[in-house]
Amino acid sequence: MIALGVFLVLCFNLVQGQFPRACTTDTAIQTKICCPLWKDGSPCGSNSGRGRCRNRITITPFAAGTVPQYDDDRLDWPHFYYNSTCECFKDYRGYDCGDCKYGYFGEQCDRKNTVVRKEIRELSFLERKKFFSYLALAKTTISQNFVILYTGDRHHKDTYRFIDAFIYDVFSWIHYYSIKPLLLDGDFLLTRNYAHQGPAFPGWHRLGLLFLERQIQLLTGDENFSLPYWDWRGEKKCSICNDDFFGDNDVQGFISSYSHFATWKSICSGYNYIDVYCLSAVDYNQMERLHRKPGVENGTFLPTFQDVEDTLKWEAFDTIPYYRTSKKSFRNALEGFLNPADGTTLRRSMHNQVHIFMGGTMSEVPISSNDPIFVLHHAFIDK
Repeated sequence: MIALGVFLVLCFNLVQGQFPRACTTDTAIQTKICCPLWKDGSPCGSNSGRGRCRNRITITPFAAGTVPQYDDDRLDWPHFYYNSTCECFKDYRGYDCGDCKYGYFGEQCDRKNTVVRKEIRELSFLERKKFFSYLALAKTTISQNFVILYTGDRHHKDTYRFIDAFIYDVFSWIHYYSIKPLLLDGDFLLTRNYAHQGPAFPGWHRLGLLFLERQIQLLTGDENFSLPYWDWRGEKKCSICNDDFFGDNDVQGFISSYSHFATWKSICSGYNYIDVYCLSAVDYNQMERLHRKPGVENGTFLPTFQDVEDTLKWEAFDTIPYYRTSKKSFRNALEGFLNPADGTTLRRSMHNQVHIFMGGTMSEVPISSNDPIFVLHHAFIDK
C-alpha cells in the first residue's frame, strides 16, 4: 500500500522539480548531476555563497517492508534523473541558485516586494490589457530555462525526449505531468495522482501559480506583476466568458475569433493515454484548440457565497484517509469531493464544480491548465 508520504512529500517537490535546460544535456543525464554553473563560474554559485551542489536527500514514501519495484520516473524525485542538485542558501532559489525566493528581488535577493492579486474585473482597462499581453507573450516565447518531457511509451526509458516549449506551456505541462497515473511494477495505479485527491492539493497548486507568476516577471522585467483571480461566487453564468475578457464561444465550444485566446492550443491534448507523456508536443497540428461550454451540461452551476462560508468552517485541514472520501476535511471540501454544508456527504462541489461547469478544456483535468481561466480559478481557490 502506498503510504501518505508519497503525496505529502513528493507533491510539493514536483512543482519545483522540472527539467532545467542546463540539466538535460547528455553529460548531465549520464552523470546524474544537476548543478549548473552560475555566472561566477561555480556550481550553484558556490563561490559567491549562493548555494552548493549536494546529494539529494529524499524520504522513502513507503512503509517499512512494503517498498515495491517501481518504474515511475517521478517517485523519489529527482533520483530517477539526478542524484546531485543545488541546495540554495539564504533567500536564493532556482535550479542554479541564480534566482530569489518568491517575493524577493535584486542581485542579493535582499529586496522584498509584496505584490497584490486583484479580482480580474477590478483591474483597470490598461491593467487588464497588460495582463492579456503578458499571457500572449508567455504563450509565444520559448522558455530559455526549462524544457518538457515527452514519450510514446513510459515503459521504455530510451524513448524519453526533452523538447522546447513556450513558457505558458511549461506551466501547463507541469499540471499534466503531475496527473499521469503512477507506474508501479509495470502496472498503472489509476486511483491516485500527485496534485489532487489528497493533502497536497492546495499547496501544490499554490506553488504552480507562483512558478507561472515568477516566470512572467522574469520574462517582462515587471517585478510588480501579479496574477489576478476570478471570484465566481454566486454567479449564474461565466461573467468573464466574453471577448472583453477570456472569450465567447460558439455552439461547438470553440473560442471566438475576436478573443485574445482565439489561436491558443492545448499542449499535451489529443493523446490522453496513460502510457504516454505529452505525445502531441512534437506536432503542433495535433494539439486541440482551446474550447469551453460554460453552463451547458445539465445540473452544473457555480458555487455560492454560502458554499465558500461552509467550506471555511472546517478546522481540520485534512482527515483520514486523506483522500477524496475524507469527511469533515477542509481540503476535501475545498477541492470539491465533499458537501461543505454537512461535511459528510460525498458530492461534487467547490473547485471541482467550477471545472465541470466550464466544460471543454477546463473539464478535461489533465489539460485544464491550458485554459487561462484555470489560472484565475486557482488563484481564487488559493485566496
